Amino acid sequence: MDSSTAAPHQEVLPVQPMLHLERGGVRFVLLGTAHVSRQSAEAVRALLAEESFDAVAIELCASRAEALRDPDAMRQMDLFRVVREGKVGMVAASLALGAFQRRIAERFGIEPGAEMKAAMDGAQQRALPCWLIDREVGVTLRRAWRGVGLRERMRILGGLAAGVLGGEDTSEHEIEALKQGDLLEDAFGEFARDSAVLYRSLIEERDAYMALRLQRCVQESAQVRRVLVVVGAGHLAGLGRQLEQARIEPERELQELERIPPAARWPRALAVGLVLALFAVIVFAFLRSPALGRAAVLDWIVYTAGLAALGGILAGGHPLSILAGAVVAPFKPIRILPPGAFAALSELMLRRPRVADFESLKRELAHWRGWWRNRVARTLLLFMLVNLGALAGEYIAGIRILRSVF
Repeated sequence: MDSSTAAPHQEVLPVQPMLHLERGGVRFVLLGTAHVSRQSAEAVRALLAEESFDAVAIELCASRAEALRDPDAMRQMDLFRVVREGKVGMVAASLALGAFQRRIAERFGIEPGAEMKAAMDGAQQRALPCWLIDREVGVTLRRAWRGVGLRERMRILGGLAAGVLGGEDTSEHEIEALKQGDLLEDAFGEFARDSAVLYRSLIEERDAYMALRLQRCVQESAQVRRVLVVVGAGHLAGLGRQLEQARIEPERELQELERIPPAARWPRALAVGLVLALFAVIVFAFLRSPALGRAAVLDWIVYTAGLAALGGILAGGHPLSILAGAVVAPFKPIRILPPGAFAALSELMLRRPRVADFESLKRELAHWRGWWRNRVARTLLLFMLVNLGALAGEYIAGIRILRSVF
Protein backbone atom coordinates (compact mmCIF):
# COMPACT_ATOMS: atom_id res chain seq x y z
CA MET A 1 0.00 0.00 0.00
CA ASP A 2 1.29 3.43 -0.90
CA SER A 3 0.34 5.72 1.99
CA SER A 4 1.78 8.88 0.50
CA THR A 5 -0.60 11.73 -0.09
CA ALA A 6 -1.50 12.81 -3.59
CA ALA A 7 0.09 15.84 -5.23
CA PRO A 8 -1.54 19.02 -3.95
CA HIS A 9 -3.94 19.97 -6.74
CA GLN A 10 -5.51 22.43 -4.36
CA GLU A 11 -4.36 23.90 -1.07
CA VAL A 12 -6.81 21.72 0.86
CA LEU A 13 -5.49 18.39 -0.41
CA PRO A 14 -2.11 18.18 1.34
CA VAL A 15 -3.80 18.26 4.78
CA GLN A 16 -6.31 15.53 3.92
CA PRO A 17 -5.43 11.95 4.90
CA MET A 18 -5.28 9.85 1.73
CA LEU A 19 -4.24 6.37 0.63
CA HIS A 20 -3.56 4.98 -2.85
CA LEU A 21 -3.66 1.28 -3.57
CA GLU A 22 -4.19 -1.02 -6.52
CA ARG A 23 -5.95 -4.34 -6.59
CA GLY A 24 -6.97 -6.52 -9.53
CA GLY A 25 -6.04 -3.84 -12.02
CA VAL A 26 -8.21 -1.22 -10.25
CA ARG A 27 -6.66 1.87 -8.68
CA PHE A 28 -8.37 3.05 -5.49
CA VAL A 29 -7.87 6.58 -4.20
CA LEU A 30 -9.11 6.66 -0.59
CA LEU A 31 -9.85 10.12 0.80
CA GLY A 32 -10.32 10.38 4.57
CA THR A 33 -12.79 13.07 5.62
CA ALA A 34 -14.46 14.60 8.65
CA HIS A 35 -18.21 14.49 8.25
CA VAL A 36 -18.62 18.10 9.38
CA SER A 37 -15.47 19.62 7.90
CA ARG A 38 -15.49 22.41 5.32
CA GLN A 39 -12.04 21.34 4.14
CA SER A 40 -13.21 17.80 3.50
CA ALA A 41 -15.96 18.92 1.11
CA GLU A 42 -13.49 21.17 -0.70
CA ALA A 43 -11.02 18.28 -1.00
CA VAL A 44 -13.66 16.08 -2.64
CA ARG A 45 -14.44 18.78 -5.20
CA ALA A 46 -10.73 19.39 -5.87
CA LEU A 47 -9.99 15.71 -6.51
CA LEU A 48 -12.94 15.31 -8.86
CA ALA A 49 -11.99 18.47 -10.74
CA GLU A 50 -8.31 17.64 -11.14
CA GLU A 51 -8.26 13.86 -11.58
CA SER A 52 -10.13 11.38 -13.76
CA PHE A 53 -12.18 8.61 -12.14
CA ASP A 54 -14.45 5.90 -13.48
CA ALA A 55 -16.59 5.68 -10.32
CA VAL A 56 -17.11 7.30 -6.93
CA ALA A 57 -17.75 5.28 -3.77
CA ILE A 58 -18.98 6.90 -0.56
CA GLU A 59 -19.41 5.89 3.07
CA LEU A 60 -23.18 6.03 3.03
CA CYS A 61 -25.97 3.47 3.21
CA ALA A 62 -29.15 3.81 1.17
CA SER A 63 -31.18 5.45 3.94
CA ARG A 64 -28.51 8.06 4.77
CA ALA A 65 -27.98 8.81 1.07
CA GLU A 66 -31.70 9.31 0.60
CA ALA A 67 -31.79 11.69 3.55
CA LEU A 68 -29.02 13.77 1.95
CA ARG A 69 -30.61 13.75 -1.50
CA ASP A 70 -34.11 14.49 -0.23
CA PRO A 71 -34.24 16.58 2.97
CA ASP A 72 -38.02 16.09 3.02
CA ALA A 73 -37.79 12.28 3.07
CA MET A 74 -38.50 12.33 6.82
CA ARG A 75 -42.11 13.27 6.04
CA GLN A 76 -42.73 9.73 4.84
CA MET A 77 -41.91 8.15 8.19
CA ASP A 78 -44.88 6.14 9.46
CA LEU A 79 -44.79 6.74 13.21
CA PHE A 80 -47.67 4.36 13.91
CA ARG A 81 -45.71 1.56 12.24
CA VAL A 82 -42.48 2.53 14.04
CA VAL A 83 -44.25 2.28 17.42
CA ARG A 84 -46.16 -0.93 16.65
CA GLU A 85 -43.09 -2.75 15.31
CA GLY A 86 -40.90 -1.73 18.26
CA LYS A 87 -38.46 0.30 16.17
CA VAL A 88 -38.62 3.42 18.33
CA GLY A 89 -35.20 2.79 19.88
CA MET A 90 -33.40 2.49 16.55
CA VAL A 91 -35.15 5.53 15.07
CA ALA A 92 -34.39 7.60 18.17
CA ALA A 93 -30.75 6.47 18.12
CA SER A 94 -30.39 7.46 14.47
CA LEU A 95 -31.93 10.86 15.20
CA ALA A 96 -29.63 11.33 18.19
CA LEU A 97 -26.57 10.62 16.05
CA GLY A 98 -27.83 13.03 13.42
CA ALA A 99 -28.40 15.66 16.11
CA PHE A 100 -24.83 15.23 17.35
CA GLN A 101 -23.50 15.78 13.84
CA ARG A 102 -25.82 18.63 12.91
CA ARG A 103 -25.25 20.63 16.09
CA ILE A 104 -21.50 20.67 15.56
CA ALA A 105 -21.85 21.46 11.87
CA GLU A 106 -24.24 24.36 12.45
CA ARG A 107 -21.67 26.16 14.59
CA PHE A 108 -19.45 26.57 11.53
CA GLY A 109 -22.07 26.97 8.82
CA ILE A 110 -21.46 23.51 7.36
CA GLU A 111 -24.19 21.18 6.18
CA PRO A 112 -23.75 17.74 7.82
CA GLY A 113 -22.45 15.26 5.29
CA ALA A 114 -21.37 18.03 2.92
CA GLU A 115 -18.40 16.00 1.69
CA MET A 116 -20.65 13.06 0.80
CA LYS A 117 -23.10 15.38 -0.93
CA ALA A 118 -20.19 16.89 -2.86
CA ALA A 119 -19.12 13.40 -3.95
CA MET A 120 -22.65 12.49 -5.07
CA ASP A 121 -23.10 15.78 -6.94
CA GLY A 122 -19.67 15.48 -8.55
CA ALA A 123 -20.40 11.95 -9.74
CA GLN A 124 -23.75 13.01 -11.17
CA GLN A 125 -22.25 15.99 -13.01
CA ARG A 126 -19.63 13.72 -14.62
CA ALA A 127 -22.09 10.87 -15.32
CA LEU A 128 -20.10 8.52 -13.06
CA PRO A 129 -21.60 5.66 -11.07
CA CYS A 130 -21.90 6.48 -7.37
CA TRP A 131 -21.59 3.44 -5.13
CA LEU A 132 -23.11 3.38 -1.64
CA ILE A 133 -20.78 1.06 0.24
CA ASP A 134 -21.61 1.47 3.93
CA ARG A 135 -23.84 -0.88 5.92
CA GLU A 136 -27.28 0.34 6.92
CA VAL A 137 -26.91 2.33 10.14
CA GLY A 138 -29.85 0.49 11.73
CA VAL A 139 -28.12 -2.87 11.15
CA THR A 140 -24.89 -1.52 12.65
CA LEU A 141 -26.63 -0.21 15.77
CA ARG A 142 -28.65 -3.38 16.28
CA ARG A 143 -25.59 -5.61 15.89
CA ALA A 144 -23.75 -3.42 18.40
CA TRP A 145 -26.69 -3.52 20.82
CA ARG A 146 -27.09 -7.29 20.59
CA GLY A 147 -23.37 -7.85 21.03
CA VAL A 148 -22.89 -6.20 24.43
CA GLY A 149 -24.13 -6.80 27.96
CA LEU A 150 -26.47 -4.77 30.15
CA ARG A 151 -23.77 -2.53 31.60
CA GLU A 152 -22.39 -1.67 28.18
CA ARG A 153 -25.90 -1.05 26.86
CA MET A 154 -26.39 1.53 29.57
CA ARG A 155 -23.18 3.20 28.48
CA ILE A 156 -24.37 3.15 24.86
CA LEU A 157 -27.52 4.98 25.95
CA GLY A 158 -25.36 7.40 27.93
CA GLY A 159 -23.24 8.04 24.85
CA LEU A 160 -26.32 8.80 22.77
CA ALA A 161 -27.66 11.10 25.49
CA ALA A 162 -24.31 12.90 25.63
CA GLY A 163 -24.46 13.32 21.86
CA VAL A 164 -27.85 14.99 22.22
CA LEU A 165 -27.02 17.22 25.18
CA GLY A 166 -23.33 17.99 24.78
CA GLY A 167 -20.95 19.51 22.28
CA GLU A 168 -21.88 23.17 22.58
CA ASP A 169 -18.28 24.31 23.15
CA THR A 170 -16.59 22.25 20.45
CA SER A 171 -13.94 24.24 18.58
CA GLU A 172 -13.22 24.05 14.86
CA HIS A 173 -9.82 22.60 15.70
CA GLU A 174 -11.60 19.79 17.56
CA ILE A 175 -13.87 19.27 14.58
CA GLU A 176 -10.85 18.73 12.36
CA ALA A 177 -9.63 16.23 14.96
CA LEU A 178 -12.68 14.11 14.09
CA LYS A 179 -10.64 13.05 11.04
CA GLN A 180 -8.92 10.67 13.42
CA GLY A 181 -12.23 8.99 14.34
CA ASP A 182 -15.70 8.13 13.07
CA LEU A 183 -19.15 9.64 13.59
CA LEU A 184 -20.50 6.63 15.49
CA GLU A 185 -17.31 6.19 17.48
CA ASP A 186 -17.19 9.87 18.43
CA ALA A 187 -20.84 9.88 19.49
CA PHE A 188 -20.12 7.06 21.95
CA GLY A 189 -16.89 8.65 23.18
CA GLU A 190 -14.05 6.75 24.79
CA PHE A 191 -16.32 3.77 25.45
CA ALA A 192 -16.32 2.95 21.72
CA ARG A 193 -12.56 2.56 21.87
CA ASP A 194 -12.53 0.74 25.21
CA SER A 195 -15.14 -1.87 24.28
CA ALA A 196 -13.77 -4.44 21.83
CA VAL A 197 -17.26 -5.64 20.90
CA LEU A 198 -18.62 -2.16 20.25
CA TYR A 199 -15.53 -1.08 18.33
CA ARG A 200 -15.78 -4.16 16.15
CA SER A 201 -19.44 -3.44 15.30
CA LEU A 202 -19.00 0.30 14.72
CA ILE A 203 -15.66 0.34 12.93
CA GLU A 204 -14.00 -2.96 12.06
CA GLU A 205 -17.08 -4.71 10.66
CA ARG A 206 -17.88 -1.69 8.52
CA ASP A 207 -14.31 -1.61 7.19
CA ALA A 208 -14.75 -5.21 6.05
CA TYR A 209 -18.25 -4.53 4.73
CA MET A 210 -17.14 -1.53 2.66
CA ALA A 211 -14.22 -3.48 1.21
CA LEU A 212 -16.57 -6.30 0.20
CA ARG A 213 -19.02 -3.84 -1.33
CA LEU A 214 -16.22 -2.23 -3.34
CA GLN A 215 -15.13 -5.64 -4.57
CA ARG A 216 -18.68 -6.49 -5.64
CA CYS A 217 -19.21 -3.14 -7.38
CA VAL A 218 -15.93 -3.50 -9.30
CA GLN A 219 -16.91 -7.00 -10.42
CA GLU A 220 -20.24 -5.70 -11.68
CA SER A 221 -18.59 -2.80 -13.59
CA ALA A 222 -15.97 -4.30 -15.87
CA GLN A 223 -14.83 -0.96 -17.33
CA VAL A 224 -13.92 0.62 -14.00
CA ARG A 225 -10.17 1.12 -13.52
CA ARG A 226 -9.92 4.10 -11.14
CA VAL A 227 -12.21 4.73 -8.16
CA LEU A 228 -12.45 7.64 -5.72
CA VAL A 229 -13.48 6.32 -2.29
CA VAL A 230 -14.72 8.95 0.18
CA VAL A 231 -14.86 7.66 3.77
CA GLY A 232 -14.50 9.00 7.28
CA ALA A 233 -10.81 9.10 8.15
CA GLY A 234 -11.38 6.67 11.01
CA HIS A 235 -11.94 4.00 8.36
CA LEU A 236 -9.01 4.89 6.13
CA ALA A 237 -6.35 2.49 7.43
CA GLY A 238 -8.78 -0.33 8.19
CA LEU A 239 -10.47 -0.14 4.80
CA GLY A 240 -7.06 -0.12 3.12
CA ARG A 241 -6.05 -3.30 4.96
CA GLN A 242 -9.34 -4.99 4.13
CA LEU A 243 -9.03 -4.15 0.42
CA GLU A 244 -5.63 -5.84 0.31
CA GLN A 245 -6.98 -9.12 1.72
CA ALA A 246 -7.99 -11.93 -0.60
CA ARG A 247 -11.66 -12.85 -0.24
CA ILE A 248 -12.61 -16.50 -0.60
CA GLU A 249 -16.41 -16.15 -0.27
CA PRO A 250 -17.24 -12.41 -0.45
CA GLU A 251 -20.99 -12.89 -0.84
CA ARG A 252 -21.17 -15.12 2.20
CA GLU A 253 -19.15 -12.60 4.21
CA LEU A 254 -21.50 -9.79 3.15
CA GLN A 255 -24.55 -11.78 4.20
CA GLU A 256 -22.98 -12.53 7.56
CA LEU A 257 -22.16 -8.85 8.17
CA GLU A 258 -25.76 -7.90 7.28
CA ARG A 259 -27.27 -10.51 9.59
CA ILE A 260 -28.75 -9.26 12.86
CA PRO A 261 -28.03 -11.74 15.66
CA PRO A 262 -31.18 -13.01 17.35
CA ALA A 263 -31.97 -11.52 20.71
CA ALA A 264 -31.00 -13.69 23.65
CA ARG A 265 -34.05 -15.43 25.08
CA TRP A 266 -32.88 -15.74 28.66
CA PRO A 267 -33.33 -12.04 29.66
CA ARG A 268 -37.00 -12.11 28.65
CA ALA A 269 -37.52 -15.52 30.21
CA LEU A 270 -35.84 -14.29 33.39
CA ALA A 271 -38.00 -11.15 33.48
CA VAL A 272 -41.20 -13.17 33.01
CA GLY A 273 -40.05 -15.67 35.63
CA LEU A 274 -39.35 -12.92 38.14
CA VAL A 275 -42.78 -11.33 37.59
CA LEU A 276 -44.52 -14.69 37.97
CA ALA A 277 -42.53 -15.36 41.12
CA LEU A 278 -43.49 -11.95 42.44
CA PHE A 279 -47.17 -12.64 41.78
CA ALA A 280 -46.77 -15.95 43.60
CA VAL A 281 -45.45 -13.94 46.54
CA ILE A 282 -48.55 -11.71 46.35
CA VAL A 283 -50.78 -14.80 46.41
CA PHE A 284 -48.83 -16.02 49.43
CA ALA A 285 -49.35 -12.62 51.06
CA PHE A 286 -53.13 -12.97 50.59
CA LEU A 287 -52.99 -16.42 52.20
CA ARG A 288 -51.15 -14.97 55.18
CA SER A 289 -53.38 -11.94 55.48
CA PRO A 290 -55.87 -10.32 53.09
CA ALA A 291 -54.69 -6.91 54.26
CA LEU A 292 -51.07 -7.82 53.48
CA GLY A 293 -52.10 -9.06 50.03
CA ARG A 294 -54.05 -5.90 49.27
CA ALA A 295 -51.07 -3.78 50.34
CA ALA A 296 -48.78 -5.77 48.01
CA VAL A 297 -51.16 -5.29 45.05
CA LEU A 298 -51.45 -1.60 45.86
CA ASP A 299 -47.66 -1.25 45.91
CA TRP A 300 -47.45 -2.90 42.48
CA ILE A 301 -50.11 -0.65 40.97
CA VAL A 302 -48.90 2.58 42.56
CA TYR A 303 -45.25 2.19 41.62
CA THR A 304 -45.62 0.78 38.09
CA ALA A 305 -48.42 3.17 37.13
CA GLY A 306 -47.01 6.11 39.06
CA LEU A 307 -43.50 5.95 37.62
CA ALA A 308 -44.82 5.28 34.11
CA ALA A 309 -46.91 8.43 34.51
CA LEU A 310 -43.86 10.32 35.77
CA GLY A 311 -41.99 9.28 32.63
CA GLY A 312 -44.87 10.58 30.53
CA ILE A 313 -44.88 13.88 32.41
CA LEU A 314 -41.12 14.29 31.92
CA ALA A 315 -41.62 13.66 28.19
CA GLY A 316 -44.30 16.36 28.00
CA GLY A 317 -47.02 13.96 26.85
CA HIS A 318 -50.72 14.78 26.60
CA PRO A 319 -52.55 14.04 29.89
CA LEU A 320 -54.60 11.29 28.22
CA SER A 321 -51.46 9.74 26.72
CA ILE A 322 -49.86 9.72 30.16
CA LEU A 323 -53.01 8.14 31.58
CA ALA A 324 -52.98 5.43 28.87
CA GLY A 325 -49.43 4.44 29.71
CA ALA A 326 -50.12 4.48 33.46
CA VAL A 327 -53.24 2.33 33.16
CA VAL A 328 -51.47 -0.31 31.08
CA ALA A 329 -48.23 -0.40 33.11
CA PRO A 330 -49.41 -2.73 35.96
CA PHE A 331 -50.74 -5.39 33.54
CA LYS A 332 -47.36 -6.77 32.45
CA PRO A 333 -48.31 -10.48 32.26
CA ILE A 334 -51.28 -9.94 29.91
CA ARG A 335 -50.40 -6.91 27.81
CA ILE A 336 -49.26 -7.30 24.18
CA LEU A 337 -47.41 -4.00 23.83
CA PRO A 338 -45.31 -2.14 26.41
CA PRO A 339 -46.97 0.82 28.21
CA GLY A 340 -44.82 3.25 26.23
CA ALA A 341 -46.41 1.99 23.01
CA PHE A 342 -49.93 2.70 24.33
CA ALA A 343 -48.83 6.16 25.45
CA ALA A 344 -47.15 6.91 22.11
CA LEU A 345 -50.08 5.65 20.02
CA SER A 346 -52.46 7.76 22.13
CA GLU A 347 -50.17 10.76 21.64
CA LEU A 348 -50.23 10.25 17.87
CA MET A 349 -54.02 10.29 17.88
CA LEU A 350 -54.31 13.27 20.22
CA ARG A 351 -51.43 15.36 18.83
CA ARG A 352 -50.87 14.10 15.31
CA PRO A 353 -47.53 15.44 14.00
CA ARG A 354 -47.89 18.19 11.43
CA VAL A 355 -46.00 18.46 8.15
CA ALA A 356 -43.96 21.22 9.76
CA ASP A 357 -42.84 18.84 12.52
CA PHE A 358 -41.34 16.45 9.97
CA GLU A 359 -39.80 19.31 7.98
CA SER A 360 -38.10 20.83 11.03
CA LEU A 361 -37.22 17.55 12.78
CA LYS A 362 -33.52 17.44 11.94
CA ARG A 363 -33.03 21.15 12.57
CA GLU A 364 -34.82 21.18 15.92
CA LEU A 365 -33.09 18.08 17.24
CA ALA A 366 -29.72 19.78 16.91
CA HIS A 367 -30.62 21.33 20.29
CA TRP A 368 -31.89 19.27 23.19
CA ARG A 369 -35.02 21.37 23.71
CA GLY A 370 -36.19 20.33 20.26
CA TRP A 371 -36.92 16.82 21.57
CA TRP A 372 -39.79 18.36 23.56
CA ARG A 373 -40.89 21.00 21.03
CA ASN A 374 -41.18 18.72 18.02
CA ARG A 375 -44.21 16.41 18.05
CA VAL A 376 -42.41 13.59 16.22
CA ALA A 377 -39.47 13.55 18.64
CA ARG A 378 -41.71 14.03 21.67
CA THR A 379 -43.69 10.91 20.71
CA LEU A 380 -40.49 8.85 20.57
CA LEU A 381 -39.35 10.34 23.86
CA LEU A 382 -42.72 9.54 25.45
CA PHE A 383 -42.44 5.91 24.36
CA MET A 384 -39.00 5.54 25.95
CA LEU A 385 -39.58 7.42 29.20
CA VAL A 386 -42.91 5.74 29.96
CA ASN A 387 -41.30 2.32 29.45
CA LEU A 388 -38.33 3.32 31.58
CA GLY A 389 -40.62 4.55 34.35
CA ALA A 390 -42.72 1.38 34.29
CA LEU A 391 -39.57 -0.78 34.45
CA ALA A 392 -38.23 1.18 37.41
CA GLY A 393 -41.64 0.84 39.10
CA GLU A 394 -41.59 -2.94 38.69
CA TYR A 395 -38.24 -3.24 40.44
CA ILE A 396 -39.13 -0.83 43.27
CA ALA A 397 -42.53 -2.45 43.82
CA GLY A 398 -40.96 -5.92 43.79
CA ILE A 399 -38.43 -4.97 46.46
CA ARG A 400 -41.13 -3.41 48.67
CA ILE A 401 -43.40 -6.45 48.33
CA LEU A 402 -40.64 -8.90 49.19
CA ARG A 403 -39.66 -6.85 52.23
CA SER A 404 -43.23 -6.61 53.46
CA VAL A 405 -43.98 -10.33 53.06
CA PHE A 406 -40.69 -11.75 54.32
